Amino acid sequence: MDLKNGSLVTEFVLLGFSGQWELQIFLFVTFSLVYCAAVLGNILIIVTVTFSSTLHSPMYFLLGNLSFLDICFSTVTTPKMITDLLNEHKTISMWGCMSQMFFMHLFGGTEMTLLTAMAFDRYVAICKPLHYRTVMSHQLLSGFVIFSWIIGFIHTMSQMVLVVNLPFCGPNVIDNIFCDLPLVIKLACIKTYTLELFVIADSGLLSLICFILLLVSYIVILVTVWQRSSGRLSKALSTLSAHIIVVTLFFGPCIFIYAWPFNSFSGNKILSVFYTLITPFLNPVIYSLRNQKMQKTMRKLQFLFVSST
Repeated sequence: MDLKNGSLVTEFVLLGFSGQWELQIFLFVTFSLVYCAAVLGNILIIVTVTFSSTLHSPMYFLLGNLSFLDICFSTVTTPKMITDLLNEHKTISMWGCMSQMFFMHLFGGTEMTLLTAMAFDRYVAICKPLHYRTVMSHQLLSGFVIFSWIIGFIHTMSQMVLVVNLPFCGPNVIDNIFCDLPLVIKLACIKTYTLELFVIADSGLLSLICFILLLVSYIVILVTVWQRSSGRLSKALSTLSAHIIVVTLFFGPCIFIYAWPFNSFSGNKILSVFYTLITPFLNPVIYSLRNQKMQKTMRKLQFLFVSST
């Protein structure tokens, strides 16, 4: 695939967050701390799930994979965004831009599918507890993870194979914090109406359908719990409400940006920060670190580590 197929543009300019120097420093410090916390929190979960025999269950296996995806997803864009806050000229090469979009949609599509698999895991655990171990077998879990990566790869390749050969011969300014697919397509010097519709159908509908499926699964779980024991409803609602918050923070901006991607507005930058930085930061807190079993295991591993040193 030739990136210079009729293109004169060799790099793109990212406008990022503009403002006073003091604001840039504030955002630099804030985003740096949040990113480091997100990476360390997710690494902590991966290490805990990997080395603790008490957490070798389907739910924690999926949580470990989610943490790995969160690290990858946030690392695609956040380090570049943070360093650009200290740069007067925010540019990214053509190859760098295409790579950002490829890996963003790879990890994003994979995470969407994995979140759906995690909702199924919760459904089986709560609604069919006696069959949980039988249904959520190791083979099914491995199949979920492999299927998620396949969907992510198909999702990103179906778009990038069309975008990578677009000719860029004029404007090269992207009003965002990273290379965003809809904004890059708008810079092509040919008519891209058909491609725009394809992006809406691919990214927008994928986000919307996965989000609806997740909400439906949570509603089914709550209704099932209420029918069996109204006393357990408050506990299930407390658990699922945290999951719904994370899912909404991840899918909400994606749906808004990609379901109507070519009517952009300045708030897209804030929405982009939410699903590329804030959600990977919140996932460890809401999915795992609020879990008493996870906290107890972490303290045990910490004690063993300190004792060994």
